[in-house]
Amino acid sequence: MRSGLTYADLLERFPEETNRRIELIDGELLMPPAPSVRHQRVVMKIGVRLHLHAERHGGLVLANAMDVMLTEHDVVQPDVLYLLPEHAEGAERPLTKLDLAVEVSSPSTRRTDTVRKRDLYERHGVAEYWFVDLAADRILVHRLEGGRYAEPEVLGPEDVLTTPLLPGYSERVEDLLK
Repeated sequence: MRSGLTYADLLERFPEETNRRIELIDGELLMPPAPSVRHQRVVMKIGVRLHLHAERHGGLVLANAMDVMLTEHDVVQPDVLYLLPEHAEGAERPLTKLDLAVEVSSPSTRRTDTVRKRDLYERHGVAEYWFVDLAADRILVHRLEGGRYAEPEVLGPEDVLTTPLLPGYSERVEDLLK
């Protein structure tokens, strides 16, 4: 249900110094609690490994607290995001394009990540969405096909994460999750 809040409202109510994660989905204000240590470690591992890929192949990787304004009522801050080289040039806050969004699970955000954000990313043409499920030690990879996310590729610790979005990117899931 849309409450009517916009990105302009967020900027007015919460100064840049705010260290809280603040998002809007359909105009509803979301302020999840601080994540666990494991959550942060996995975010860092994924962010660093994607960053190394971006240094070799181009693009931009950002982790935590970067505003992505999909509409004035939909502003998210993925745990990790990747912009392809053609979208990275001149990127500034708020970003308005997103090629890869990564959300790492937390008990308090699980439903938002698996339903609301997944639907939002699909609706706005985010090419890939990775949901890192720490409770099940797996990664669900959603890829757009014909404007919709296909059934997710489910990767367990023994699998290797690759993506056609980032040729040459390859990581053992176990290495990312431990």
